[in-house]
Amino acid sequence: MSPSLESGIRSTPVVAPLAHFGRTSLALAGGKGANLGDLRRAGFDVPPGFVITTAAYDLLLRSDNLQAHLNEFLASIKTDDPASIARVSRQILETLEHTPMSAAVANEIINAYHQLGGAVAVRSSATAEDLPEAAFAGQQETFLNIIGEQALMDAVRACWASLWSERALLYRMRQNVEQTSVKLAVVVQQMVPADVAGVMFTANPVSGERTELVVDANPGLGEAVVGGLVTPDHFVLDKRRKRVKEQRLGRREVLVQAKAGGGTEQVRPDPQETPAATLPPEALHRLA
Repeated sequence: MSPSLESGIRSTPVVAPLAHFGRTSLALAGGKGANLGDLRRAGFDVPPGFVITTAAYDLLLRSDNLQAHLNEFLASIKTDDPASIARVSRQILETLEHTPMSAAVANEIINAYHQLGGAVAVRSSATAEDLPEAAFAGQQETFLNIIGEQALMDAVRACWASLWSERALLYRMRQNVEQTSVKLAVVVQQMVPADVAGVMFTANPVSGERTELVVDANPGLGEAVVGGLVTPDHFVLDKRRKRVKEQRLGRREVLVQAKAGGGTEQVRPDPQETPAATLPPEALHRLA
C-alpha cells in the first residue's frame, strides 16, 4: 500500500496494514488500530485488515476549507445551552456530507479492500480512546458485514462523521477534551462469521482481581453484547487453575447476524429452545 501522494504528508501513509502499527501509533491509527496492531504483532489471531489513518482524515479537513468551518461551528457552542450542541452537530455533519474525498485516498482504500476480499467490518478508531482518565468506547460508529466498494466508502464516511455526533461532542465537553484535538482513523478487517461472540476481560472489571478472567458472550455477532441489547452468558475463570468459577446463562433476547447482501439483522431466538452455555469449558480454557 503506497504512501499518500498529497504534498506535505508524503512520508505518512493514508492506508497501511494492521501489522504496521503498535502502541506508539496512537496519533496515526487511533486507539483501536494501535492496539489491534500490537495484538497481531504478538501473534494473536486477529483478523487481517488495514487502517485508514488519521492522515486521510487530515486530508479531508483540508478540502473546501473544512477545518475553518469546523472551528467556526465549534466556537458557537454555548456550554449552558444543549440546543447549541445539537445545532453544531447538524451543521458539521451536513458540511462533512458535501465535502469531497480525495480521489487518491479513495483509490487506496478500494485497492486495500480488494486485497482483503469478502465482507469486512469497518470500525472507528479515535485518537482519544481508552485513556486512563476517560473511556471513549462506543462514542463512534462500527459497521459490520460491509460488502462492495460503495458500501465501504459510505461506512468510512459515516465513521468520520460519528466523531461529530451530538453524543460525542457532549462527552468530550464533559471530559474537558479539546474538540479539535481528536482525530479519527478507520480500521477495516475481514469479517468473522461468528457462531458466538462477546467480550473478554483479562482482569475482573468489578473487583479488579487480576487472577480472574471474565467473559460475556451471546450467540451471533458481538454487537448484541457490546451494544447492550442482551443479557449475555457470564463466565468467571480462575486464570491460574484454568477453572470456571462462575457460570450464569443469559436471556439471549436477540441475536445479531449477518445478512446475505451485506449489513446485519436482529433475530429473536426460539423461546421453546432450552439454551446450553454458549461456550463449553474447553473453549473457555482456550481463551484463558
